[in-house]
Amino acid sequence: MSLVTVEGVTLSIGDTPVLNGVSLEIAPGEVLGLVGESGSGKSMTALSVLKLLPVGARVAGQIAFDGRDIIAASEREMVALRGDEIGMIFQEPMTALNPLMTIGDQVAETARIHTRVGRSEARALAKAMLERVGLPHDRIAHTRYPHELSGGQRQRVGIAMAVVLRPKLLIADEPTTALDVTTQAQILDLLRGLVRDEGMALMLITHDLAVVAGMADSIAVMDKGVVVERGTVLEVLQAPRNAYTKKLIAASTHVPVRQRGKQGGALLEVEGLCKDYALPRTSLFGPHETMRAVDHVSFTIKAGESVGLVGESGSGKSTLARAILGLETVTAGHVLLKGQAVHAAGRAAFATLRDMQMVFQDPYGSFDPRQKVGRLVAEPLHLLGSGAPKGAALEGRVDSALKAVGIEPGMADRYIHEFSGGQRQRIAIARALIIEPALIVLDEAVSAIDVSVRAQILDLLADLGDRLGHAYLFISHDLGVVRAITDRVLVMAGGKIVEAGPTADVLERPAHAYTKTLVAAAPRLAG
Repeated sequence: MSLVTVEGVTLSIGDTPVLNGVSLEIAPGEVLGLVGESGSGKSMTALSVLKLLPVGARVAGQIAFDGRDIIAASEREMVALRGDEIGMIFQEPMTALNPLMTIGDQVAETARIHTRVGRSEARALAKAMLERVGLPHDRIAHTRYPHELSGGQRQRVGIAMAVVLRPKLLIADEPTTALDVTTQAQILDLLRGLVRDEGMALMLITHDLAVVAGMADSIAVMDKGVVVERGTVLEVLQAPRNAYTKKLIAASTHVPVRQRGKQGGALLEVEGLCKDYALPRTSLFGPHETMRAVDHVSFTIKAGESVGLVGESGSGKSTLARAILGLETVTAGHVLLKGQAVHAAGRAAFATLRDMQMVFQDPYGSFDPRQKVGRLVAEPLHLLGSGAPKGAALEGRVDSALKAVGIEPGMADRYIHEFSGGQRQRIAIARALIIEPALIVLDEAVSAIDVSVRAQILDLLADLGDRLGHAYLFISHDLGVVRAITDRVLVMAGGKIVEAGPTADVLERPAHAYTKTLVAAAPRLAG
């Protein structure tokens, strides 16, 4: 018997159709993977089950939860269901949690709202559930606030809030997208255990087919508001019938075609690099203690080479990247780009910036929304000083950079909010390319975008590297991306490079115990 039945549901917001005849079922104890690209209707389907729809939304069809008519239910009835019988885990726990409440109080609040238990009993329930999700009070005090926790720990708090009353249905919307592979594996194991032990149903919304392959019993594939294919994991992933499903699977295992063997001499040289941070004093007259974030790191990147940098959150990857770019002072060691010291004083260091550019994970957050795309792409040209192009030459330079990444030059007059996520990332790459740098550093640049867009971006980067000779440093928690696009990989843990070598050798035959843990934790869809 089905716990959730969605039958022929259509949804529109204003004059815009969002869902068109969506049908799916979830049984108690079943994990349904709801997959598709951004805008496919996955999240709106989940919100329809919760009846948390935008103002002006019109819905028709049938949605039944445990025999109750959701569409006909009053808001009072839905308030009683949400958090009690239906739990929700959001993608970004930092925005879902209250920054002014301790984590213990937030989990206890859910219990107090939906039951008649007192404050002490609610706190006991919260304590037990936080321990259940791997946050015992003796290790992570329940009096902490969300900003005092890591991303994985915050996600565990979100899970504790969603399941403290042991709901019959748990909806998880991209719960592991921004997490490193070992934390992701821990969260998925936790969800799998909750389903097994509590008998709850799980609707897992994700764009990662490898996660679905390891977690779900059945899959529903959505495209443009329509469920285009349904079936068991084996049926859909091993013998897909729909062209869109085949496209998603191909994109998930896509490896760009690259022309190798064009590498030159040493471009970036990092030698004995250390970075210490001062810690707060434990007492007024106590000693100044430090924490070493980067510990005697040395490596070289050749001209035209693509190198991956992998490791868990807190391993030192981002600090190392900022030091390479000259955005962090260093405690010891040096960084040379084309033989010039990045951390030298005066104009010598400024000149090295022309040969390095950065592409960030969130392109929207790295752009000024008040400026048009043409001006945004042209920003790095100020590094050329008096040699920067002006007038028609400037427009031509911007047009060429946009064309190189597949954006029509006529779009330069638009604002960044008028573009999709994949287009924004292409524009971010165009901005990095416009001064023709020798090295481009990409910090989780494709981790949060759809698999088909990711495949296009990787193809683009491979092509640009072949044609223009760029070297890349890919910082990523996605070992699939690193496997697809890099020549060599550096594995970082505790501020040190613990293993380095050709990508295939390191990821297929890891030597270090930490690398073996990373590789074992990474979900992988056989290609």
